[in-house]
Amino acid sequence: MSISILMLLGASCKRQVRLQYPETATVDVVDNYFGVEVADPFRWLEDDNSPETKAWVEAQNEVTFGYLERIPYRQKINDRLTQMWDYERYSTPFWKGDYYFFYKNDGMQNQSVLYVRNGIDGEPRVLLDPNAMSEDGTVALTSLSISDDARYLAYGISRGGSDWNELFVREIETGNDLDDHIQWVKFSGIAWQGNGFYYSRYDTPAPGQELSAANEYHKVFYHKLGNLQQDDELIFHNPNEPRRNFGAGTTEDERFVIISETQSTSGNAVHVKDNSEPNGKFSLVIEGFDYNNRVLDHVDGKLLVYTNNNAPMYRLVMVDPKVPSPYHWVDIIPESEHLLRGVSLIDGKIFATYLEDVKSKVYIHTMDGARIGELELPTVGSFGGFSGKKDESTAFFSFSSYTFPSTIYKYDAAANTYEVYFQPDIDFDPEAYETKQVFYPSKDGTMIPMFITHKKGLKLDGQNPTLLYGYGGFNSSLTPGFSVARLILLENDGIYAVANIRGGGEYGKEWHEAGTKLKKQNVFDDFIAAAEYLISEKYTSSEKLAIQGGSNGGLLVGAVANQRPELFKVAFPAVGVMDMLRYHKFTIGWAWASDYGSSEEEEHFHNLYGYSPLHNIPEGVNYPATLVTTADHDDRVVPAHSFKYIAELQRKQAGPNPVLIRIETQAGHGAGKPVSKTIEELTDIYAFMFYNMGVKPKY
Repeated sequence: MSISILMLLGASCKRQVRLQYPETATVDVVDNYFGVEVADPFRWLEDDNSPETKAWVEAQNEVTFGYLERIPYRQKINDRLTQMWDYERYSTPFWKGDYYFFYKNDGMQNQSVLYVRNGIDGEPRVLLDPNAMSEDGTVALTSLSISDDARYLAYGISRGGSDWNELFVREIETGNDLDDHIQWVKFSGIAWQGNGFYYSRYDTPAPGQELSAANEYHKVFYHKLGNLQQDDELIFHNPNEPRRNFGAGTTEDERFVIISETQSTSGNAVHVKDNSEPNGKFSLVIEGFDYNNRVLDHVDGKLLVYTNNNAPMYRLVMVDPKVPSPYHWVDIIPESEHLLRGVSLIDGKIFATYLEDVKSKVYIHTMDGARIGELELPTVGSFGGFSGKKDESTAFFSFSSYTFPSTIYKYDAAANTYEVYFQPDIDFDPEAYETKQVFYPSKDGTMIPMFITHKKGLKLDGQNPTLLYGYGGFNSSLTPGFSVARLILLENDGIYAVANIRGGGEYGKEWHEAGTKLKKQNVFDDFIAAAEYLISEKYTSSEKLAIQGGSNGGLLVGAVANQRPELFKVAFPAVGVMDMLRYHKFTIGWAWASDYGSSEEEEHFHNLYGYSPLHNIPEGVNYPATLVTTADHDDRVVPAHSFKYIAELQRKQAGPNPVLIRIETQAGHGAGKPVSKTIEELTDIYAFMFYNMGVKPKY
């Protein structure tokens, strides 16, 4: 039956109206997991192509946008976001031969444009403009690679936000595309070797199942320029292991071909082929999936590998592919107390980037590993990595923090000095704001770091609108970074808080694993404790606190809103993994079992069933005002997760807070979303947040 609730239209509005949700039909579907019967009444919403699902989506959007359109300052928020977004943005330059490449966005372009110039000071010209590939800006560049002779650019595009890519080849001198066209590419780089390149793809999916069917039997191919895709050479696959992914890369001189083999999102085996050997074949150099291993390059035929093998905080080692046993590995940069986050080779030196309590540090080493200096960064924040070459002294890097807009620097590695290369001109005064890092105890006493950003001198009286963000999974680290999107909150006396909870990679392998599988509840406890800290320290109150997270972070928001609904006023679960019993049945979901475990194993089923957002919404509870966001082309976390979750939440919500879903069209998991759609979505998020908190923005 249809569901209606009484809802206040705002702090200043005395009248009440009835918000009527679309009717969501139920079906009699029950699964049996190890003797436990679990109903799945909204199973039909998993069919994203059915007329019934499409009609349901339209009906939900009609209610959601009808609600949002009644918010009196929604357009003013949109105007302010548009004004702030309209500034030039550049990427860090990169180069091959005499050509220098960079991305630029004039401000309101839906997609950034790829430019090229002859020499570092040459006149730039447009090489590739994805905005010209669609009227609505929903075609995005996803990957690119330059041939060694700098004649060709191989590039990938995504349509409508999908993970599926198409590859093309463009001649750099003329800007013309060749006839080469490759389809059904996913989770792939582009690695040139000679007159062609390596890429990874799946078999062509069945019609109608492109965005939902399980992705299996990944394969690496070599494409020679001028050939048809059907003639590409199959380089590497494993027909006995359908749920393995393979990615190809080459060393800078193309001597070695490197295949990374994965069976989840964490841990990989490494296969290597030495092209200098006649009739060379791939050999397994690093086996197993317990550790992360990345080959950076080779030195005189030996591989320089970044790894957490027997080093939870990572180390840099030299591996002889002819004697690959870990017993023969040689430490170049041993593990230390801080997380070694990345390594770059510049000017015959090794630059090691560390996270020290979630803040970047960059140290300089000889090729033998001896530390010889430090790159002093502009302030406390995040180092964006180098663009450079191992035998050249000129390099570029970016740097940002929550109050420091992303700035590009030109670096002289020989002198260890740098200068500003590009600094954005934003309607923002960084001196008016501050970021502090605090450490708070979680439920089990573990101290968790959190960054808190707000105006200087802000009165901490518990009345500040606050947005708490988290992720907590897949070894991903949330480091300080600038986003113009947050300025709407900050300039309205709001607070932005980021909790570096377990499950992430901020403190290495052990920190990650402490938030996985049977320990996943630690992630939720850490986030709940962050909210309690913000309230106890008078930054905000439960009536002024919103929580936000996407993908695995959407799972986080759904879980904690179920567990502690009274703690939050507003919840924003975005593209979330909400059905923890069936996530592994769609697209690449099977690869997430390394973090979650699988409902096909009894021990993990009980754990997943205990926190799965879809399955833990008891009746008779006043849940926070909730705006679920997802998209019709999300083939990473299929929208059925969000569909089923909001249907269940709408029929269980007992209080006056609205629980709505906003379903974007021609968009996916988030990458490549056009600027226009990004601003529209952010407008609705902030309008919904302020409205339900009774906060009137200063516009």
